[in-house]
Amino acid sequence: MDFYTNQNKWKFILFLLGAIIILSSLWYSNLLVNKVRERERENIRIWASAIHKRAELVKTTDLFFAQLQDEERKKVDLLAKAYKKINDEKQNEELGFYVDIITSNTTIPVILTSSNKEIQASMNVIPSVDSIPFLEGELLETFSHYPPVVMDYVANEKLYLYYTDSRIFTETQNMLEDLNQSFINEVLTNTSSVPVIITDSSQKKALYSGNIEQIISEDSSSMKLLIDEMRQENTPILIELAGREKQYIFFSDSFLQKQLTYYPVIVFLAIGLFLLFAYLAFNTAQTSAQNKLWAGLAKETAHQIGTPLSSMLGWVELLKGNEAAQQQAFEIEKDLKRLETISERFSKIGSEPKLEPEPVYEVIEEVLSYLQSRTSSKVNFHLQQNLEKGSSCKLPLNAQLFAWVIENLCKNAIDAMGGKGDITLQMSETENNVLIDVSDTGKGISKGNFKNVFRPGFTSKKRGWGLGLSLAQRIIEHYHKGKIFVKNSTAQGTTFRIILKK
Repeated sequence: MDFYTNQNKWKFILFLLGAIIILSSLWYSNLLVNKVRERERENIRIWASAIHKRAELVKTTDLFFAQLQDEERKKVDLLAKAYKKINDEKQNEELGFYVDIITSNTTIPVILTSSNKEIQASMNVIPSVDSIPFLEGELLETFSHYPPVVMDYVANEKLYLYYTDSRIFTETQNMLEDLNQSFINEVLTNTSSVPVIITDSSQKKALYSGNIEQIISEDSSSMKLLIDEMRQENTPILIELAGREKQYIFFSDSFLQKQLTYYPVIVFLAIGLFLLFAYLAFNTAQTSAQNKLWAGLAKETAHQIGTPLSSMLGWVELLKGNEAAQQQAFEIEKDLKRLETISERFSKIGSEPKLEPEPVYEVIEEVLSYLQSRTSSKVNFHLQQNLEKGSSCKLPLNAQLFAWVIENLCKNAIDAMGGKGDITLQMSETENNVLIDVSDTGKGISKGNFKNVFRPGFTSKKRGWGLGLSLAQRIIEHYHKGKIFVKNSTAQGTTFRIILKK
């Protein structure tokens, strides 16, 4: 299979294979990411469920301690009634029962005082208050957590029974507070690295936050915005801890999960950029190698032609001295001059040619005149110009190389027509450019080969080298900074267009 002829097909096949590889990699990596993401989401669901159950456990424990506190209050009330019965002078019944009630209190600290807070008796108070006459200062503050039980006695004298939480209850309550704080810490520093914000009952004020990368003030607008974002991602968890108002746990996906979300896209972009860079680098290297090959080949060709050409010109001069061979000598000299022109063209191809203002019309006319005398009479050349009146149309050209382009286009047209038909060169201009259309009445070019005809080695001839149009493109686009392309082509003929800047 000819590579140049089917280069577009090869490009399509390679592009398709590359796309399949990239899409397969993207699909597989996305599959793995989705599995990891789902596992991460499952961990978050388990964490949220555990937090919810832990909060319910804490709430239940809080209710238990509230009941325990209420029971202690009832015990104190019972103690007060027992004291009242014992001190009631009218009481004639057996007092042992009430004494048992009082003596059975071995946990609740109580202090009995008069109306002026003089201590009358005490139980379960550590350290002992036997040496303290009045309930005041720090001791009074300790026993003022609950309102005292008032006991009415004879002569309108009132006694007050002060009490506070038992040591067992206090230690248990401290344990509950530690449990609450441990619960908060566990929520904030969770093993799933989930960003968490705990708010008050209004769901607006942040009380705690954890696993949040940026430092955000608890009352800032950024924190409120983050809470709103978390609310949209997951339903907040309601918690009720001991001695506190309702609170809400807001949480979002972990940083790892967010990274996994964008991972396939990053992989796709990385592979795409790498392939693009590799393609550009390879294409640049290939173009550079082609340029060096063109230059080296052109210089070597000019050198190889130049050596025998000089010798042949010397022999022509000798032939001119022979009157019988003068006519033949002049004809040979014309062809040698032609070879000399070709040698100069190759020499200029091998280096950067100088551009000078040249009349385009005259250059084209000279080429057509040369070709007409060496082409079949069945081929007709037409040169037309649609230029503004008085326009000299001088452009920066290298006349020899530009003439070579016109010559190559015309020769290709002659081959396409089978040595019979019309070749028309039409010149026109725009504000900034001069347009040269070269049309023939040949068999045409398939649309799929519009670009391939300029590739080195592409040819439809059995003995063609496929270099003429490639050289023409190099001369027009690389040296003259113009454009050359197939304007249109049908079964009735083809038109090439050359665009040169004024």
